[in-house]
Amino acid sequence: MRLTKLAQIYGELIYHEENKEREILFLCSDSRLSKDGCLFFCLTGNDYDGHDYAYDAVRKGALAIVTEKRLPLAVPQILVEDCRKALALYAAVFYGCPAENMQIIGVTGTNGKTSVTYMLRSILEQAGKKVGVIGTLGIEYGLTKMQSSLTTPDPVELHEILARMYASGVEYVLMEVSAHAIHYNKIYGIPFAAGVFTNCTQDHLDFFKTMERYAAVKSEWLIDLSAPVVILNGDDETGRQIGKRRLAKGGGVTYYGLTSPADAFAIITDETLCATEALFNVNDKLCRITLSLTGRHNVYNALAAASCAMALGVSVSAVAKGLCGLQGVKGRLQRTGSFRGAEIFVDFAHTPDGLEKSLTALRLHCKGRLICLFGCGGNRDTAKRPIMGEIAAKKADFCVLTSDNPRYEDQMDILSAIEKGYRRYSLNYVIVPDRKSAIAYAVDMLKEKDILLVAGKGGETGQEIMGIKYPFDDNDIIEKIIREKQGD
Repeated sequence: MRLTKLAQIYGELIYHEENKEREILFLCSDSRLSKDGCLFFCLTGNDYDGHDYAYDAVRKGALAIVTEKRLPLAVPQILVEDCRKALALYAAVFYGCPAENMQIIGVTGTNGKTSVTYMLRSILEQAGKKVGVIGTLGIEYGLTKMQSSLTTPDPVELHEILARMYASGVEYVLMEVSAHAIHYNKIYGIPFAAGVFTNCTQDHLDFFKTMERYAAVKSEWLIDLSAPVVILNGDDETGRQIGKRRLAKGGGVTYYGLTSPADAFAIITDETLCATEALFNVNDKLCRITLSLTGRHNVYNALAAASCAMALGVSVSAVAKGLCGLQGVKGRLQRTGSFRGAEIFVDFAHTPDGLEKSLTALRLHCKGRLICLFGCGGNRDTAKRPIMGEIAAKKADFCVLTSDNPRYEDQMDILSAIEKGYRRYSLNYVIVPDRKSAIAYAVDMLKEKDILLVAGKGGETGQEIMGIKYPFDDNDIIEKIIREKQGD
């Protein structure tokens, strides 16, 4: 693609005779990946400035740079107000603006994003639609499944994925939208057909510092979203505030909930350890739902998916078939096995709210001991560690504290912070730093009617330690340990 065409979208092109009409073959924001034919973007982060690396990018072959200030380099430069916005806009055009040809639904919130996207996928597929999913569990469309290192991919990868989806016939894309993605303008310029908000509870305070700032990032995106309607959790204070401000601007809103007046609500008629039955009312259209999931938080997720689907014109019968047909979401309060008459569940719960909801859901059906195994990620929000320890001590009968993704932190420092909160309410715990050994310990202590929750990693397939991601899947580890113990 010609540099002059890209420059027309956003910014001012400052010519230099060399390279001015050459074809741009790649978009790049990491100077280490720069090569001949590359357009380099000088992105600025919390602890780096891409302008400092522009010379290296040019030395390695970059034909031009996108910059927020003119640099003394003998290549064409596009001066822009915001390099991150430029990257998002240029990536879209570079890959043919695929988002304009599909229905893009963005789902944001602290917890529940993955579950809502997979519930919505099941509904849309029942309606005969071809669907793609982008999120924590990776990228899926048709028979294609790919891992992704980020919940919301960076713009170049994101629009390349969207282009592939469109080429394969995808009509609807269900995208998890993280607060970081909004903050860094990764999704800038994407024409969303709908937005969904699940909840706002403590997470990512290592980055956003305060809950007010964290909530504001999600809120501003949904308030200003050009989509005809946004789907909001009316039982969440942030959701209600988003709705009030969006309505004041003339935007469309649909509320869902279980306790506050809402456009979509449910009456739960039966709950078991592995299923929930409810009568759904979505804009006065009724359907009976049997979810192969436990926990009221999953009813909220299902209401969000149902509300969004019906706002997009899907029939209530497709909603019912889609939700009833979903057999679960990997790593989301997923029953992964049984041992000695005890049940074992794996969940992604990695926040105080997520852990509390999962333990509360399981406690309702536990006839024996409720045992919890969890840790906290390294180089992330440290304030939540003692809080999660307190929650586990209050909600579980016994805990095995272990590593999660320690990243570059000493895992014993992380465990010590969790332990500090835990010991305020209980001494019924053990620390087993190695996660595989911890799971074996927890499984071995199970007795009939106990329930074990293995929390924190959910559907992840790796464990990050000192910059290296080692293969690790809680489900696989549990299944292997059970087989070994049953063979004893």
